[in-house]
Amino acid sequence: MKKKRRTKKVAFSIRSKLLLLLSVSMLPFLLIAVYLLISIANYNQTYHEIVDHLTIANTYNIQFKEQMDESLYKVVVGYVSMDNIANDETLKDPYVLIRNLKKSCTGLRDVTSDYESRMWLDSLLRNVDTLKNRVDDIAENVKKGDRYDENIRQLDDNIYILTELIQEDIQYYIYYQTNYMEAVTNTLNQQIHTFVIVFAVVLAALGIVVGGAGFFVTSGILRPLRQLYNATGEISEGNFAVRTHVKSHDEVAVLAHGFNDMAENIQILVNKVREDEQKMRKADLRLLQEQINPHFLYNTLDTIVWLIECNETEQATEMVVTLSDFFRLVLSHGQEFISIRMEEQHVRSYLQIQETRYHDIMEYHILIDPELYGYQIPKMTLQPIVENALYHGIKCKRSKGQICIRGEKKQDLLILTVTDDGVGMEEADLQDLQKEIEKPCKQTDRGFGLANVNERLHMYFGAEYGVKIASRPGEGTQVTIVIPAVHNVTGEAIT
Repeated sequence: MKKKRRTKKVAFSIRSKLLLLLSVSMLPFLLIAVYLLISIANYNQTYHEIVDHLTIANTYNIQFKEQMDESLYKVVVGYVSMDNIANDETLKDPYVLIRNLKKSCTGLRDVTSDYESRMWLDSLLRNVDTLKNRVDDIAENVKKGDRYDENIRQLDDNIYILTELIQEDIQYYIYYQTNYMEAVTNTLNQQIHTFVIVFAVVLAALGIVVGGAGFFVTSGILRPLRQLYNATGEISEGNFAVRTHVKSHDEVAVLAHGFNDMAENIQILVNKVREDEQKMRKADLRLLQEQINPHFLYNTLDTIVWLIECNETEQATEMVVTLSDFFRLVLSHGQEFISIRMEEQHVRSYLQIQETRYHDIMEYHILIDPELYGYQIPKMTLQPIVENALYHGIKCKRSKGQICIRGEKKQDLLILTVTDDGVGMEEADLQDLQKEIEKPCKQTDRGFGLANVNERLHMYFGAEYGVKIASRPGEGTQVTIVIPAVHNVTGEAIT
């Protein structure tokens, strides 16, 4: 049912208020606006100059020491020479680095007015000159040859210390430039303070009429507009419960009532959409989760029938019990989370079943630290990954292989790995697969089980947790699961 639109009578329009204000105070406010614009323009120019200086300094603060130290070290150990170092895309010519730094810092010194900042730039330039001399020494020793130990001492006793001093000089320059920016800001604040005083004097000079008009306009326009502005800001941040309470009798009041109606309708719609989306998302994921293993069930039942036909009744009975345990843990009374102990039992049951079918090509080891048993994990996290290792790693190897499952706790994280020594993947295929599993699982073209696990971990714990894959062709694949260490509170009994 649509709500009836509420209307509010306009008693004194904003148009009338503005005409009154402009008629009595146009000139004083125009002068004040010019003064304020000039102050802001001056501050803006100074601010951008400081920001430009800081940007230049920060570039060298981040890169110079690392690039210089690495390049000189590789020259000393003979990885490259001074003549061909520029051909290596990962290294920088030390002389080019020094020349660029000196040029930039000389330019900064010429335009820097702050005394402390200039002092640190002078110190930096002196250290740069000393660094160039030491680089000359190393270059000369390298040309002469048989001075490796001396060059290493030069690196440790001179180069690394000088680059660190240069980095400290840059950091001090950044520090004092930041302080100078704060001083500029304080100056602007002082100008604003002066502006407020001048504004107050002008208003006093205008007398009762201007004061009354200013008060009327402030009360009738600025306050309700500010309320609306703040309310729209909160809505833009997702707070749809905000409401405005405007008591004026003008167009702003009508706008405020319309705004409240809009916010209420948006809140209702957003809550409904979020609720529906969450229900659909969880339903889809649970449905997809249950669709992971139908072929496994069919193959297992075929194996049981085959064992019975071959009079292997004892082994068939064990396989039925193991299959029962497997699906009992899958159902888990509808629980989304189970303990690590139960997850281990689940994947062990799966591997015991598969071992019956693939005993000639598969071995497995489960090495999960018992310390992890009391922590929780979304059910069916390990099994799809183990299944992937078996069908895409071990089976394709066409010889006997191993699957190893490990688990350990590092600080507040649980690290679970599934490793196989199967066929592995090429780097391009590995990158494609990693991209695929980051997509919603319904949109993946490959790696459905991995994508399902990864999406559920993202949904439950956040984007920083999930599945990572490492692989090398001919050596195998390792899948790593990282989740937060949270104690299980649902209990373990599954009957």
